[in-house]
Amino acid sequence: MVKILLTGGAGYIGSHTYLALVQAGFDVVIFDNFSNAKEDVPLRLQDLCGHTVDVVKGDVLDRRDIADVFNAHDIDGVVHFAAKKAVGESVEQPLDYIHTNVGGLLNLLAAMDDAGVRRIVFSSSATVYGDTDVQPIPEDHPRAYTSPYAYTKIAGEQILEQLSDDWAVGILRYFNPVGAHQSAMIGEDAEDIPNNLMPYIAKVATGQLEELSVFGDDYATPDGTGVRDYIHVEDLADGHVLSMKSLLETNQSHTVNLGTGEGSSVLDVVGAYAEACGQDLKYKIAPRRDGDVAVLTARPDKAKQELGFEAKRSLSDMCKSSWAWVSGQRRNVK
Repeated sequence: MVKILLTGGAGYIGSHTYLALVQAGFDVVIFDNFSNAKEDVPLRLQDLCGHTVDVVKGDVLDRRDIADVFNAHDIDGVVHFAAKKAVGESVEQPLDYIHTNVGGLLNLLAAMDDAGVRRIVFSSSATVYGDTDVQPIPEDHPRAYTSPYAYTKIAGEQILEQLSDDWAVGILRYFNPVGAHQSAMIGEDAEDIPNNLMPYIAKVATGQLEELSVFGDDYATPDGTGVRDYIHVEDLADGHVLSMKSLLETNQSHTVNLGTGEGSSVLDVVGAYAEACGQDLKYKIAPRRDGDVAVLTARPDKAKQELGFEAKRSLSDMCKSSWAWVSGQRRNVK
């Protein structure tokens, strides 16, 4: 059985990808320091997949931790999630983000090279496209960064592009992952005030926050609010499976967008979430935020052509799964 190392595998996207990989027949080892993941996630995954989850607690910044994993396991490929991910925080802590995201990747690649493992799927981001009026965005659009976080993703891509021909690399540029697993047993677990739209709406829906601030209603969009390409986290997880399968089968690298190709406005998401949770959601219009663009959507054709990837789940599915997850969590707390 092909064995995959999943760095950051207990996190939001990592845990969903774990299940997708196991369902596809892979043997998976999670490597995580649990700085941004709950300690009970492996137990939840165990309940969902019906067998013990192989978890190694370690840090990509510790070369010995990583080397030990490759010494203990016969790894065939790596899916790399372990990184810091908040744009705003990266502006406040640029060196920390560069140290973790770039330094961690370099440590991982060195350990992979020593072990002779040269297949890696890299978690990148649509932020590598910068502030652009080109919509939907194709993969050959020039890269530019507007935050230290985006810089680390571009740097990661560039490092991977320097590797020799015997490496096969899948670079996956996410747009806006949202939603939760259909079981409602795992999902996005934002403890503080979220930076992203849907987790914020979810906290309004559960009564943890009073109202949503909609930043700008005067954009050149159908309802004046910003439009983004939201993708269900389970669709995103399926994209990682297809990426790894392609690397193992073809030994050819690829760089693709993972999105739906369709945009939803802030008010579209508010309306869909209100329908999912069966209540009106309070919001107020606030001034635009610096750096926000009117529209940000993916051109998804290349992922379909090269990987056979196509997002299947709708905005309604995203909101319903999110609500099932967060409402269940609130009941468990009570």
